[in-house]
Amino acid sequence: MAGIYIHIPFCKQACHYCDFHFSTSLKNREDLLASIKMELYLQKEYLKGQSLETVYFGGGTPSLLTVAELNSIMDIIHKHHSLQGDAEITLEANPDDLDLKKITELKGSPINRLSIGIQSFYDEDLNWMNRAHRAEEAQSALMNALHHGFENLTVDLIYGYPLLSHEKWNKNLQKVIDLGIPHISAYSMTVEARTALNHQITKGQSAPMDEEQSERQFIFLMETLSANGYEHYEISNFAKDKRYARHNSNYWKGIPYLGIGPSAHSYNGTHRSWNIANNSKYIASIKEKKLPQEQETLTSTNRLNEYIMTSLRTIWGIDFTYILGTFGAEHLHQLQSNAQQHLKSGHLYLHEDKLFLSQKGKLLADRIAADLFF
Repeated sequence: MAGIYIHIPFCKQACHYCDFHFSTSLKNREDLLASIKMELYLQKEYLKGQSLETVYFGGGTPSLLTVAELNSIMDIIHKHHSLQGDAEITLEANPDDLDLKKITELKGSPINRLSIGIQSFYDEDLNWMNRAHRAEEAQSALMNALHHGFENLTVDLIYGYPLLSHEKWNKNLQKVIDLGIPHISAYSMTVEARTALNHQITKGQSAPMDEEQSERQFIFLMETLSANGYEHYEISNFAKDKRYARHNSNYWKGIPYLGIGPSAHSYNGTHRSWNIANNSKYIASIKEKKLPQEQETLTSTNRLNEYIMTSLRTIWGIDFTYILGTFGAEHLHQLQSNAQQHLKSGHLYLHEDKLFLSQKGKLLADRIAADLFF
């Protein structure tokens, strides 16, 4: 069981908060797509014949590709890999790309899950973020996707930024709830160093983020979605009826995956590798049939800390039995000792030899994980 991630590094315009690898120039589009297909060939043995449970087109904005281009990539994947019959095949999409024609074409393709970057249903907020779509397009894209049978949908929302009042946040959430969207990913606005947002804040052109506002809106998010039947299965992710994001869940469970495209990461259980985050250099290297990547061998401590960090954020928790069997009794005893302060404070709790974040512990997830690290 494994997954493949395809990074499509193109966007119409740069969101002010984004520090992912992308380009707003499409001049290398054909060469980039050809290189992605060649890398799939060069990396065909990476997963050692494991069947694929998931394929994920991320970015960037992969919905900029035509359905024919997406299908051509899927054809290469099918050629070199065995896909499970119920494989989850996700396309990240911006609402402005999802007109009726595109949705109809996608419905006839292998894509069976859409991850739609809504972020907000307010134009003034979208303008502030420098998003390419409008609020009307966001609602229209969701309605059209549902109408054409895309039941497996997820939307992204952002909270904790200066323009987002409590009333707006409530209405954003209610809009998605009322549409019956089965999965919601919600993220607190973070200010990354090399972004337009950071520059604006530094120059006094935008207000800084308010940590207390973010905390209030996160608490409201948890309470509201829980009251409406959503399970909070990972810090930023909520699902109805166990409709978890299988691809991302496999990341958190440490299942191997192959990353294809510039800046994409791969993981096979013992090594992590990543491609160069430069489109031109990526293309040039692949043309020479050389993988443009670096690699690190994960130590036992690396793997243990990664397990702590990812599993603590989920409903599956940190499994003491797994740690004992994989890393040994000494590490288990040290972890139990490291956890004591947070068990006493009520930020962590134990159940059936597993360690979980409490509701208030979710507000401090990264800090608690760091305290548990080796």
